[in-house]
Amino acid sequence: MCGRFASVQPPDAMRALFRTTNPLPDMAQPSWNIAPSQPALAVRRHPETGARHLDLLLWGLVPHWTKDLKAARRPINARAETVASSPMFGRAFATRRCLVPVDAWYEWQVTPEGKQPFAFARPDRETMAFAGLWESWVTPGTAKVLRTFAIITTTANATAAPVHDRMPVIVQREDWPVWLGEAAGNAAGLLHPPPDDLIEAWSVGRAVNSPSNNGPELLAPAE
Repeated sequence: MCGRFASVQPPDAMRALFRTTNPLPDMAQPSWNIAPSQPALAVRRHPETGARHLDLLLWGLVPHWTKDLKAARRPINARAETVASSPMFGRAFATRRCLVPVDAWYEWQVTPEGKQPFAFARPDRETMAFAGLWESWVTPGTAKVLRTFAIITTTANATAAPVHDRMPVIVQREDWPVWLGEAAGNAAGLLHPPPDDLIEAWSVGRAVNSPSNNGPELLAPAE
């Protein structure tokens, strides 16, 4: 699974990297500890213009057909093996795929001493793009729109497997147009683990366990 991540590049850098065209979103702040229900940047293809947009969405998908927002499940992850056929995610997978810019993510390894957090990132520390899905939910009787997203996970590669058996799907830059629906191609074929050497892992301190802790020190190797 993926339950916590860091996204620290400024929005103007994200706009340049992903070549988005809309005005930069307000209140987009670097975060070293994004947790479910919090806002995060996502790159999506605008459903009317087809242009790439960089937007702030809430992490935890709310399907457009949801009746009761308070009772909604709001899943943060979708499994690659079932995402296309799932009643929860199928329509979003077909027409509302997005990229989630991530600089690192965290996972917890179960040990006799308790759960030990690990960080994962590219060795060159370049920003990764996780495969995501997005949805719009309109508050009944209003024009207020809530936009949310979930991250797709797959079987862990050899680097991640010692810590957890699942990991996020990382979409390579050359595949971004296919994933966003800008170019023809097999989006489902991109739902696989990345090469083992694309990422590295290291243990970090348990301060990351609390979403209230936020700063670059969270990525420091554990003593």
